[in-house]
Amino acid sequence: FIALLMASIVTALIAGLSAQKMIVTIQEGMGSTLGFVATIVGLGAMFGAILEKSGGADAIARYLIKKAGLKKSPLALGFTGLIISIPVFFDVAFILLIPIIYSIQKNTRKSLLMYAMPLLAGLAFGHSFIPPTPGPIAVAEIIGAEMGWVILTSIIIGIPTVILCGVLFGKFIAKRIHIDSPELALVPSNEDANRNKRMPSFGLTIGIVFLPIVLILLKTCFDSGLIGVNNTLVIELVALVGHPFSALIIANIVAWILLGIQKGYSANELSKISIQSMAPAGAIILVTGAGGVFKQVLVNTGAGKLLAELLLNAGVSVIFFAYLSAAIIRLLQGSATVAMITAASLLAPLLIAGMYSPLQMAAMVAAIAAGASIFSHVNDSGFWLVKQYLGLTENQTFKSWS
Repeated sequence: FIALLMASIVTALIAGLSAQKMIVTIQEGMGSTLGFVATIVGLGAMFGAILEKSGGADAIARYLIKKAGLKKSPLALGFTGLIISIPVFFDVAFILLIPIIYSIQKNTRKSLLMYAMPLLAGLAFGHSFIPPTPGPIAVAEIIGAEMGWVILTSIIIGIPTVILCGVLFGKFIAKRIHIDSPELALVPSNEDANRNKRMPSFGLTIGIVFLPIVLILLKTCFDSGLIGVNNTLVIELVALVGHPFSALIIANIVAWILLGIQKGYSANELSKISIQSMAPAGAIILVTGAGGVFKQVLVNTGAGKLLAELLLNAGVSVIFFAYLSAAIIRLLQGSATVAMITAASLLAPLLIAGMYSPLQMAAMVAAIAAGASIFSHVNDSGFWLVKQYLGLTENQTFKSWS
């Protein structure tokens, strides 16, 4: 957060902005970005917390694995990760589902990586590509992409990506690195046992997870003319419920009632769950705001326009620049979310003059998300999380997860 603000201030001063203009630029960039992002990230964090605490994530994983059977469990785990990481943060979802991987490995005696890689691929993809996770929300807002198109594009890209990078690569690497589940696998606590008693059904959980996504996509279909309706009342209603604010508020209320109150959670418990979910969201909101400041400095100083001209003269495509800038920042500092926000800040001024369709703008978001997801290594907390829970050496973690 501080690093991005300092970079913004130094850039502004070098470019010749006065102190007064610089302060106004910081306020403008922070305010214009967080007006949307802070609301979405906050609502998304609360939504993910109730799904996690109610056992909804477990319900999805157990159902898909049961239906797929042990033979197709890697594929089921890939799609479990993809679905669960939409509302739940990557590290929380991984820790939550790791006992299921341990259990499958002990039954099959195959390498743990055969089951871990598909799950991790799904989790990593959902975390970086599909709203309402913070990264794509922030990028879409900074560069001006429509949320429905971002969701649609990400889902289309996600299916082959998870199969290739998770299921197929998992089989490949499992033949070369054999890892057994740790002997001291996680022992369920009384809280876990209690949660299992109250675990919701798969149908209910999956319906709640996709409720906000369906509402947002419905609005996109209306806006793009894919669904032609002349009734003004219907159009206004869809515009209201399909906005990400309304969609996530509705999803939260439905989750509190069906996964909370009806499963025996008290109002006090639900309040605690919601409040605790704000801790990781706070840091993400601040970093996103600072990314918005950096973008605004590049726009107001004309540095973005200069960068665009240099790229055009060099023959570099905008979408390749989006990918490459995110990839470089990811390699340097580790965090996928920070890489996405910074890359979007660099890209936004380049798009001002361009006439890009909603689908092309969504593709820009996907390019940034892809660049920000590459080669997790020692400066990324995810690297150490995967190493620790899978019982890998650093070398094995590089060869598999990285």
